[in-house]
Amino acid sequence: MKIFTFDTTLRDGTQGESVSFSVDDKLIIAQKLDELGIDYIEGGWPGSNPKDREFFTRARDLDLKHARLTAFGSTRFAKNPVAEDRNLAALVEAGTPAVSIFGKTWDLHVHRALGITLEENLKLISESVAWLVSHGKEVVYDAEHFFDGYRTNPDYAFSTLDAAKQAGAGVLCLCDTNGGTITGRLAEIVADVRRRFDGILGIHTHNDSDVAVANTLAAVEAGVTHVQGCLNGYGERCGNANLASIIANLELKLGHSTVGPEKLANLSGAVRFIAELANLPVRNDQAYVGKSAFAHKGGVHVAAVLKDSATYEHIRPETVGNRQRVLVSDLSGRGNILYKLKQHGLADRLDEEARKELLERIKQMEYEGYELEAAEGTFELLVREALRPGTHFFDVESYEVATRAAGSGSSRTTATVSLRTQDGVHTATEHGHGPFNALHLCLRKCLSKLYPQITNVRLMDYKVRVLDSHKGTAASVRVLIEWSDHRKTWSTVGVSDNVIEASWKALVDAIRLELMRLTEQDTSIERAVEDYCWGV
Repeated sequence: MKIFTFDTTLRDGTQGESVSFSVDDKLIIAQKLDELGIDYIEGGWPGSNPKDREFFTRARDLDLKHARLTAFGSTRFAKNPVAEDRNLAALVEAGTPAVSIFGKTWDLHVHRALGITLEENLKLISESVAWLVSHGKEVVYDAEHFFDGYRTNPDYAFSTLDAAKQAGAGVLCLCDTNGGTITGRLAEIVADVRRRFDGILGIHTHNDSDVAVANTLAAVEAGVTHVQGCLNGYGERCGNANLASIIANLELKLGHSTVGPEKLANLSGAVRFIAELANLPVRNDQAYVGKSAFAHKGGVHVAAVLKDSATYEHIRPETVGNRQRVLVSDLSGRGNILYKLKQHGLADRLDEEARKELLERIKQMEYEGYELEAAEGTFELLVREALRPGTHFFDVESYEVATRAAGSGSSRTTATVSLRTQDGVHTATEHGHGPFNALHLCLRKCLSKLYPQITNVRLMDYKVRVLDSHKGTAASVRVLIEWSDHRKTWSTVGVSDNVIEASWKALVDAIRLELMRLTEQDTSIERAVEDYCWGV
């Protein structure tokens, strides 16, 4: 069965904390949602703010191939004649083929929020819908707080739906606006509505009880054919139903058609694209599309996945544009190491004993506080050292760093580093913006003549985490650093009870790894150990 998808990321999603899109962002996202195969894209509320008005003006130039752009608003104000209501006029002026308007379904809201009679509210609904239909609009009627209204006064809740339908609404969408309805009860109510109304019913759920996706699926099984939500579940309070999970479940678990199997493979990319514009991370454990959705860490799991991925994966990750990952940690078995090497024909280059030694070294490092799941660069270095145990570039003779505070509140940091290379001992002293910067400048200066290519290595991100906080300021720390050489990025990790030493370890490993790559030119090793990312 065809289930229509209605994405409200650009309207309801922007009501979420820390979610903000520029007009340019919204235009780009609308194009991406269209490419994914979404049926309706709710772009905003043109009657409420200048940004959304500008969006709809500029959206007229969008070349949408599939989606129907939708403007959002409310029924007319009680004091306004329908033809003079600015909100309704703005919906028509938005120039979209479809509009979605919400009306009051819960008698509590009619009395408390609007301060009018129940009969007057029915008139607001019917007149608003009819006026929009008369202007050629497909109307999606959002029955706000429907499930709360049904609980307190079911007859009136039904009368609001009837008012919208008789006025010409094409979709009656039942909204769990407060997100407080549990799945079993919601399914019963939807089934009751389905018995009383034909035509297209919709569902709009919020996640305040952490069942928004489950509620949406239950509503579909009870007869709904129009589902609303936001990719990544953005939205006010606890968010809207996550449309990415809804789409995947409808297509892969319930056998319905939404965006279709070909476009379903673009789901992970679309999710990450939107998250990037929102400047928010995609949760690693997000179903279907998260980085960890098909990640395997336990040795027993990995051994089984190597034989048949279905043993610990409910779908093929490629179906939704994701991919399988095997993590390396103290929980790893030999299968994890073998997996990393076997992908690209490197397994034979380490015998059984060498693989065992590599695994034991990794487990010891994790015991000491290293985390190689997030530091694939450090893992790559370990593999390269195991494959080429004789490869050696430099030894650290000594390093020191001092910071002197001035009376004005500023400070000056000086570092000195001595390295032994194949052509002798090199010493450098540099001033920097803090200890780590000064040490980095010294290391590069000592090696630049012998290995000039390392000047391309630059820091991208720097994170410090306390490992044993009960020790207070004497606690060990883990420093995770992300690097780039203009070709790729990688992360290295260092652990110590001295944050400078931990940072230094990560820095030295990053440079050693880059030198190994440059001199060995063995790209198959890089491919075997890289932590895959997704381009959008």
